Amino acid sequence: MPPRSRSTVNSLIVDTPIGPLQLISQDGFLLELRFQGQHREDCKQTADDTCLKSAAQQLEEYFAGKRQYFDLPLAPAGSVFQQQVWRALQQIPYGELRSYRDIACSIGNEKAVRAVGRANGCNPLPIIVPCHRVIGSDGKLTGFSGGLETKSRLLALEAAQLTAT
Repeated sequence: MPPRSRSTVNSLIVDTPIGPLQLISQDGFLLELRFQGQHREDCKQTADDTCLKSAAQQLEEYFAGKRQYFDLPLAPAGSVFQQQVWRALQQIPYGELRSYRDIACSIGNEKAVRAVGRANGCNPLPIIVPCHRVIGSDGKLTGFSGGLETKSRLLALEAAQLTAT
């Protein structure tokens, strides 16, 4: 993760099928994606940020069923452990599900299930770092920063695209 500078934090709000999303960048790196009702006000609203434009385009492609993976410069703020969990989340294939235990095992720490859950919940880049693909060991949907209805809609979108191809 690149060091943070004192440069301007930029923001772009994009309309999506799950509501408006706020994208936040700094120094050419995407920092956060926020759902409606969670928007930050301390950012400069701009459409002239290459990183934000690319993120908006890739989200549009994702919701249209034309993109399964995101290719963006990311710089989410988090601890070393959180970063490790978020990298593991990015390895979950489109349309597939993993449990918190699966993620804990994938990072070589099978006893860290609760810590993985906390790191998953702190993910500042939901959808792009696909924490919505993580479910409870019992197969039930569990917490998601955008709400369980949004999580369900994202999983249904991915399942429908896989069925259509």
